[in-house]
Amino acid sequence: MTHQIQIDQTRLLSELQTLATFTDAEPVSNGTAVTRIVFSADDLRARAWLKKLATAEGFDVRDDAVGNVFIRWTGTEPSLPAVATGSHTDAIPHAGMYDGTVGVLGGLEAMRALKRSGLRPRRSIELVMFTSEEPTRFGIGCLGSRLISGTLDPSRADAMQDKDEATLAAVRTAAGFSGSLASVQLPSNHYHAWLELHIEQGPLLEREGIPIGIVTSIAAPAGYRFTITGFGGHAGALLMPDRKDALCAAAELILSVEKNALATGAIDTVATIGTCDVHPGAVNSVPSHVVLQLDIRDTDPTRRESVMQAVRRDCEELRQRRKVTITEELVNADAPAQSSHHIVKVLEETCADQKIPYKKMVSRAYHDSLFMSRIAPIGMIFIPCRNGVSHKPDEYASPSDTTLGVQVLASALAKLASE
Repeated sequence: MTHQIQIDQTRLLSELQTLATFTDAEPVSNGTAVTRIVFSADDLRARAWLKKLATAEGFDVRDDAVGNVFIRWTGTEPSLPAVATGSHTDAIPHAGMYDGTVGVLGGLEAMRALKRSGLRPRRSIELVMFTSEEPTRFGIGCLGSRLISGTLDPSRADAMQDKDEATLAAVRTAAGFSGSLASVQLPSNHYHAWLELHIEQGPLLEREGIPIGIVTSIAAPAGYRFTITGFGGHAGALLMPDRKDALCAAAELILSVEKNALATGAIDTVATIGTCDVHPGAVNSVPSHVVLQLDIRDTDPTRRESVMQAVRRDCEELRQRRKVTITEELVNADAPAQSSHHIVKVLEETCADQKIPYKKMVSRAYHDSLFMSRIAPIGMIFIPCRNGVSHKPDEYASPSDTTLGVQVLASALAKLASE
C-alpha cells in the first residue's frame, strides 16, 4: 500500500507559507521572519487554523491543560497504543518558517496522504503539536513534552513566570487551557512508537548531498545561570588597581567555557553563553553585576559534566584573582536520548525500498523527541536546510526535500501502524 502514497506538495508548501503569516515579526528582505511566542495572539490563531485543517479531514482533535494539541486518526483497533508524530509551531523572535512546522504540517499531510491511499491503519495515528518547544517565554524548552513525559513537576511549571511576571498558570488559563497540569502526563504505554520529522538545523546533509537523515541519538542539553558580582563605580573616578569589574570576570568565564568545550576534542560537545545581562549597563559606569546563561550539550553526559568541572575550577581561580563572587545555578540538566533500534530499522528499510540515500546521524539540537523517549520508542527524520541555517529568517528547506521527508514519514507511519 505504501507505494501508492502521494504527497500533495503544493498544498503542503501553501500551508507552510500560510502558517508563517501568523507572526509578530516585521517583514525582511532575506527570507521569511517569524515570531510566534507561546500563547500570544499569533500562536492562538495558528492553533485554531491547524485544528480547522484537522477537523476538515475528519480527524479527532483535543487539547490538554497546557495546550498540547492532539489530532488523531482512529485505527481499526483503537484500543492498541497509537503511533504518533509531530513537533511544534512556536518560534523564537525573528526566526524562520521551517523549524518545527515541517514536523507538524508534514505530519498532517502524511496522515492525509495515507488516508487518500486507502489505508486503514490497525493502530491509531496521532499528530501532536507541542506547546512551547522554544524557551522564549518561560525560560525552559520543550514545556509541553516535558509535562507529557512527567519530567517536569506540574507545580513548578505552573509557577514559572514570563518577563512580565505572569505565571504559566495565569497565562494558559487566559488562553483557554485550564485544569491540572498533572493531567498532561501520559502513561509509558500510550504510544507504540514516536517519530518526528525536522529540518537538520546543521550543514551535514546539504554538504554531503544526502536528502534524508536518520537520527540515532539526541544530545543531552543542560542550562546554567552564572551570576558575577564585583564592585562598580564611576568609570572615571574608580582607579584601575581598585576595580572588581564583573564584566571583565564574565568575559574570562565565557572564554573558559569555549576553551574547555574545545578541549574535549569531541565534535558532539558544544557550549554557548547566549545572554549577558550587565548592571548598571551604562557606558560611564564600571559593571558591578553580570548574569550569564550557559547552554551546554553533549551525547555523553559524563563528558558534559567534565567540561563543567573544568569551568568551575576556572571560576574559583577567577574569584580569587579578581576578588569577585560567582554563583552557579542549574536551570536544567537532561539525559541524552537513544532512538529505537526498531524504528531506525524501519526508516532504513523505508529508504532502501524507495532507493532514497540516507545518513545515520546524531541530533545536536534537542527536540520534543528527547522527552518523548522517556515514555515511548522514538525515531527522527532530518531533511537538509540551506547552509545549515536555522532560527533565522533565511532558514530554508527546499520543496523537494520537504516532500521527500514527508514521504518517508508517511511510509514509516504506515509500517509502524500495521504492527
